[in-house]
Amino acid sequence: MKNFIFSNPTRIIFGKGAIADLPKFIPNKSDILMTYGCGSIKKNGVYEQIRKALAGFNMYEFGGIESNPSYETCMKAVEMVREKAVNFLLAVGGGSVLDATKFIALAACYTASHDPWDFILGRKTGPSRAIPIGTVVTTPLQDRKTIAV
Repeated sequence: MKNFIFSNPTRIIFGKGAIADLPKFIPNKSDILMTYGCGSIKKNGVYEQIRKALAGFNMYEFGGIESNPSYETCMKAVEMVREKAVNFLLAVGGGSVLDATKFIALAACYTASHDPWDFILGRKTGPSRAIPIGTVVTTPLQDRKTIAV
C-alpha cells in the first residue's frame, strides 16, 4: 500500500435552534437542492425551519427518497441538479437520504458519456470532484436535530 495523508474536516453544530445557523455554513449565492425522504420533515417542523433559515438562497427540493434508495430515484435528482445548475446539496433526514445525496453529489459531476453505475460497480473511477454537501440529520426525537456542514 502507498503512503498517504487523509484529511476529512467536518463541522457539527448541535442543539436547539441550530437550523437557524445554516446560512453561516453554506457559501453565499449557492443554488441549493434540498433532498429528503417521504415527508416526516414536514410533519415535525424541520422543513419550515429550513425554508425560513434559507429564505435568502435559491433553493430547489427533491423529496420522496425511499428507504434503500433506488438508482432511478437518485438519477432523477441528478437530472435536476444538472438542469438547475445546483452547486450545493442539503440532505435532510436519516441514513437513506444521506447515502442518496452522497451518490447524487458524485454522479452529477460525471460527463454525459459516463454512467455513474459503473462507479458503484467498481468498473470505473469516479469524477475528480463532487458537489459540496451539508446535512441536517433528523432523529426519532423531534426536539433534537443535528447539522453537519
